[in-house]
Amino acid sequence: MRAFFQKSASCFLPYSPGMSAHMTVPPSFAYLALPRHLALVAGLALFSAIVVRVMIAVGVPDRPDARKAHTKVTPKSGGVGIVAAFMLGVLLLYQYGQVSRLGEHYFLGVIGAAAMMAVVSFIDDIFDVSFLIKLGAQFFAALIAVASGLWVHVFALPLVGTVDIGWVGVPLTFFFILYVTNAMNFIDGLNGLAAGVTLWACLILAGIAAYYSGFFVYTAALLLAGGVLGFLPYNFPKAQIFMGDVGSQFCGFMLALFGIAAARYGAAPLSFLLVPLLLSGVLFDVTFTLIRRTLARENIARAHRGHLYQVAARAGVDARLVALAHWLFVGVGGLTALGFLAAGRGEKLAVALAPLAVQVAWAAYVIRRAAREKIGKW
Repeated sequence: MRAFFQKSASCFLPYSPGMSAHMTVPPSFAYLALPRHLALVAGLALFSAIVVRVMIAVGVPDRPDARKAHTKVTPKSGGVGIVAAFMLGVLLLYQYGQVSRLGEHYFLGVIGAAAMMAVVSFIDDIFDVSFLIKLGAQFFAALIAVASGLWVHVFALPLVGTVDIGWVGVPLTFFFILYVTNAMNFIDGLNGLAAGVTLWACLILAGIAAYYSGFFVYTAALLLAGGVLGFLPYNFPKAQIFMGDVGSQFCGFMLALFGIAAARYGAAPLSFLLVPLLLSGVLFDVTFTLIRRTLARENIARAHRGHLYQVAARAGVDARLVALAHWLFVGVGGLTALGFLAAGRGEKLAVALAPLAVQVAWAAYVIRRAAREKIGKW
C-alpha cells in the first residue's frame, strides 16, 4: 500500500518559491500513474456503494411535503457513503502517502473541518436543526480550516494581475466557504443534480490540478469523486436514497476548500475563480434566487420551491434533463477554466464571463417556460 501511494505521487513536483509558474510535471508521468489512481477511485466507489446500500436499509426517512419534489417516503443520508469513502481515502493517503504538499497542519486542519461538517450535517438529517445552528456549525468548521492557515490572500484578477489583499482574505475565505457549502445544500432538490455536479467538478478539477502539479487538490478531488461515484447510481435517474445534508453540505464544503487549496498550493498556484467557474450553474441559481426573493421582500430563510432548477421542473421540464443541464454547466465551467488559465491578462475577463452568458440564457428560458405553463407564484 505504501508503495502504491509513493509511486502514484512520484509524478508530482514539490512546490518551492523559486519555481516558475509554468513549471509542471510532464503529462506522460501523470498518465503512467493514472491506472493506479483509477483503481483507487474504483475501490472507494465500491466501498461507498456498500455503505449507501446499508443506509437504504436503515437510513433516515425523508417524508414528502409541499416544497419537495418526491411523493413517497425515501431514505436520506446516502451522503454517509460519500463521507465514509472520502475519509477512508484520506486515511490511506495520510498513513501511506506521506506526500501531502499542504504540510501536516494544513492537512489535519482540512480533515478536521471536513469531519466536523459531516457529523453536524448528519445530526441535522436526523433532528432537522434550525438554519442558525447549521450556519454556526458551518462557521466553526470553516474556522478550523482557516485557523490551520488555509485561506487566500493573493488573487489573480482579470485585467489587474496578482493582488495581495492580506488579512482581508480571511473574511472573504469564510464567506466563500459558507456560500458554496449552502449553495450545494440548496441545489440538492432533484435526483442526481448535486451528486452529478460534484462528480464532474471533481474530475475536471483533478485533471487541471494534475497538469499544474497540485497534488493535494488532485488526490482529494479524486477521493471525493470516488465517494460520489458509488452513491450516484442509487440516486439517478431514479432515487432509492437521497444525499441528505450530510452529503450536500459535505460536498459543498470540500469543493470550497479545494478551491482555496488550488489557489495557494502547487508548482503553479491556480486562480481562486477555478471552483466558482466549475460551479457557475449552482452559484448563479442560488444568487439569482436570493436576489429575486429579497427584492420581493420574502423571508429568504424560509423553505421554498423557487430556485430556477425547481421552477424548470415545475414548468414541465423533465427533472432528469434539468440535472443533466447542470452537469453540462460544469463542463462549460471546465472549458472556461482552461481558457482562463491559458488566456493573456487582457483576455481573461472576457473568457471568465462565458458561463454567466450561459446562465442568463438558462434563466431567460426558465422564466419564459414558467410564464407559458402558468405555474403561479415562484
